[in-house]
Amino acid sequence: MIPGVFRVRVWAPVGVLTSLAYCLHQRRVALAEPRGSDDRSPVDPSLLELKMVQVVFRHGARSPLKPLPQEEQQVEWKPQLLEVPPQTQFDYTVTNLAGGLKPHSPFDAQYRETTLKGGVFAGQLTQVGMQQMFALGERLRKSYVEDVPFLSPTFHPLEVFIRSSNIYRNLESTRCLLAGLFQRQKEGPIVIHTDEASSEVLYPNYQNCWNLQERTRGRRQAACLQPGISEDLKKVKEEMGIAGSNGVDFLILLDNMAAEQEHGLPSCPTLKRFARMIEQRAVDTALESLQMAVGPFLHILESNLLSAVDPATLPGKTRKLYLYAAHDVTLMPLLLALGIFDHKWPPFAGDLTMELHQHQESGAWFVRLYYQGKEQVPRGCPDRLCPLDKFLNTMSVYTLSPEKYRTLCSQAQTMGRGNGE
Repeated sequence: MIPGVFRVRVWAPVGVLTSLAYCLHQRRVALAEPRGSDDRSPVDPSLLELKMVQVVFRHGARSPLKPLPQEEQQVEWKPQLLEVPPQTQFDYTVTNLAGGLKPHSPFDAQYRETTLKGGVFAGQLTQVGMQQMFALGERLRKSYVEDVPFLSPTFHPLEVFIRSSNIYRNLESTRCLLAGLFQRQKEGPIVIHTDEASSEVLYPNYQNCWNLQERTRGRRQAACLQPGISEDLKKVKEEMGIAGSNGVDFLILLDNMAAEQEHGLPSCPTLKRFARMIEQRAVDTALESLQMAVGPFLHILESNLLSAVDPATLPGKTRKLYLYAAHDVTLMPLLLALGIFDHKWPPFAGDLTMELHQHQESGAWFVRLYYQGKEQVPRGCPDRLCPLDKFLNTMSVYTLSPEKYRTLCSQAQTMGRGNGE
């Protein structure tokens, strides 16, 4: 969760842009459409060869982003909770997307302005979160080093591309994941790529999209006034004794509750009693406001797939593994776009893994999708082994290239409303 990213309504593609995007997409998707792709005969898994893996993951457990208003309801976040487990230590370097100096992180500067009860800053990765990410790395190692000898047992820069949002808990989560995946063994430097906050696409971003900012002004407050949501919020706040705290909504309640539970800290009894309702209402609020911003990131994932299947791609231009350190507000719209959202808030260290396979006899390409280690059937796919062309068609509904994103962001607000907002 990132402050200020819960103000977007679900996005419906704009008519003219969608038509143009579809035509261009159909030309690109021909790369993924092998001869005999309409053949529905069962595919022998033993004839599939793994070619590429993309993993999008949420950071590990952290301290809350904003404390509850009454001090007696706040738990103590002591510095000991931030101690680094020795097995997670792994050196890395951070650069911008072009390989230059690491950009400034305004979010980290903002978090340091909030000191929680106990002395810890807001939004900090904890020891629990580091262990969660190390465990995720070990699970990936079992899948792609031990069970299937796809990756080298030690880190090789030419095999792995790493990108993270420029927030310290995400950079450190990536470190812990890599330590688990490669058991702290490397042959070459680990470089984590980040982008400027103004142009980041790994979370819903208002700084680089005027239209999105204008259209969503005040939407979060409007969501809280919807029938059912407003009554439930009033009930919970009254029982907590914070009825007059206008700045508290279901997202803040869930954030504190989830962080406390993940660390075994004593939550407010009211939060415990209404835990399921708080999570569902937080999801309801977020579903009003997240889907548009997934388009540019989906374009990156799509481009990686198309590069891997394009015979014209030069050697060394693709990687076996792409890692993206993102957030809950990234995973949720991705799951929605792919038709596999379970209506539960994405957990700390949650991951979405996308495998690209090629049939060794027919040359056909397929995608397998996993969420939290469990195989999924994406929307528009006949079964869990999804033909790549069908998978790309599902993605294309929401994919936005940088050019289309800039055009959409500069359009008048009334156009967005006139096309099914």
